[in-house]
Amino acid sequence: MTHSYEDRINRVTAYIYEHLDQPLDLGRLADVAAMSPWHWHRVYSAMRGETAAAAVRRLRLMRAANELANSDAPVEAIARRSGYDNLQSFTRIFAEAYGMPPARYRREGSHTAFNPAQNGAPTPHYAVEIRHLPAMTIATEPHLGDYMNIGMAFDRLFGRLGAAGLIDQNTRMFGVYGDDPSAVPVDELRSAAAATISSPSAGLPVSATRAGDYAVLRHKGPYADMRAEYNWLFGTWLPQSGRDIADAPVLEEYLNSPRDTAPSELLTILYLPLV
Repeated sequence: MTHSYEDRINRVTAYIYEHLDQPLDLGRLADVAAMSPWHWHRVYSAMRGETAAAAVRRLRLMRAANELANSDAPVEAIARRSGYDNLQSFTRIFAEAYGMPPARYRREGSHTAFNPAQNGAPTPHYAVEIRHLPAMTIATEPHLGDYMNIGMAFDRLFGRLGAAGLIDQNTRMFGVYGDDPSAVPVDELRSAAAATISSPSAGLPVSATRAGDYAVLRHKGPYADMRAEYNWLFGTWLPQSGRDIADAPVLEEYLNSPRDTAPSELLTILYLPLV
């Protein structure tokens, strides 16, 4: 029965990601879950740690932040795509979540600190260090498509890990990214949600991270802002470092969760594999 509920909630999560441009009322999501509209949202909240309405709002704002940081789309168009016909309402909601209005976020968000035009130098807070990491055993859930939608894979992975009793205080959460988003079409990008586990479990794909040296960069702030850091890391730091990049995926370690953490307080560690 647990797997049946998990499958239904995964179906709802996938539907939300795929229909963010459309109205997503609770009745429609209950239909997708094939559950009673009176009770399904309680099941969703208990299994995902946030209400479906909160998930829709968070994902729309996350997409909006990504478009503000990485595109020239007008703020008004981004607001409408996020479900807000009233720009003032969108501005207020976005500022509550991201700490500043959308237009200011586009000008002054943390993504602007890594503009190559600004001498290519990070602030001391973002200094790169070289670390040797041992191999780690990880359970994985593959994702194909936009990296910003990898949350779907994390939902599936943690549902399965939770059902198997494999989540504890030592569990570490990683994103494994195999393709360059500037060179591979968005719908063909390969990645995986991953979590460390102490012992393999039947039915869970298990692999190991690469042991070796990594360039490590700590990021604090919205996930949408990390593209600028990657551009700086690959375009400025790496050529000046005297090191070569290894033929292995980039890793991101997530130290907290967007479900219960403000975007400005999200902590992520970027690991660039080195020869």
